[in-house]
Amino acid sequence: MKLKLFKNLKQIKGDASIRKFYRKKDKKKSSIIVFAKKEKIKNLLTYDAVNKILIKNKIYAPKLFLENFKNNFIEIEDFGNKTIYQIFKSKKKNKFFFFKKVINLLNKIQLIKDKKINNFYNKFYTIKAYKHKILFEEAKLFCDWYVPKNLSRNKISIFNRKLKKQLKFLISKINSKNDTFVHRDFHVSNMMYHNKKIGLIDSQDALIGNKAYDLASLIDDVRFKTANNLKNKIYNYYLKTNNKVKRDNFKNDFEILSVLRNLKIIGIFTRLAHRDGKKNYLKFIPYAWKLISLRINKNKVFEDLKKILTVNFSKQVKR
Repeated sequence: MKLKLFKNLKQIKGDASIRKFYRKKDKKKSSIIVFAKKEKIKNLLTYDAVNKILIKNKIYAPKLFLENFKNNFIEIEDFGNKTIYQIFKSKKKNKFFFFKKVINLLNKIQLIKDKKINNFYNKFYTIKAYKHKILFEEAKLFCDWYVPKNLSRNKISIFNRKLKKQLKFLISKINSKNDTFVHRDFHVSNMMYHNKKIGLIDSQDALIGNKAYDLASLIDDVRFKTANNLKNKIYNYYLKTNNKVKRDNFKNDFEILSVLRNLKIIGIFTRLAHRDGKKNYLKFIPYAWKLISLRINKNKVFEDLKKILTVNFSKQVKR
């Protein structure tokens, strides 16, 4: 059965990935068709496997209705059109009320102990560790894509050498072990509000990593601007609900991971614009810079990083 044989398909807005999404409707139900011709192991097979782990642990994630891996698609549960992001943008809702619900969801996710699950080919899928090498390669995307577009040729190699040294230094200063289920894109655009529940999507990149990573992804979300006092309230609510966390160590990891993540995002969004023609992502880069500045100004571990970024990238470039 090929995708074109489906009736009543309507393409819906996708994300930064190469996947395409369609809503399939009939009289009894609607569902979502996820189509991925490239990287289809990750985008179809792994996506469903991770969703199975979430569902097993009573996290609201899309169930699989049908797989047709041979023809590059799966059919999954439809959580509707409304993301938490859209709720925040369209109405003057009490944002902290929803963020508390999101933190409660994060707490449930971080209790997950399952690392293995049978995929729809009845083979084990194992969630891998978020190794320091992966963190480095992600942050290095800033060097690979943003730097060549914004520094003169004679400065690129010197700057990149210094930045890579700083990235390795910052990663070496991370305290906590990789022992927690990490969604990796845990932000309000990936949370659907459906049947008065928060459904989690886009989970195919999940790894076992640092407890602070998803919180940094949520609070320092480049797509959705929040005031610093709200960021602090969300952070403190997380600590209140996780009283066994060693606060100084956790704060250090949170800030380092936020900075590394936003360097990665600047690199990825530059790549999307120049390689893939998705220039609308460039509009998020100035806020990513603001988030980096917010974190590096409060921790001495960032002193050298702050110097090289300030020397090489003016305020005008960051805007």
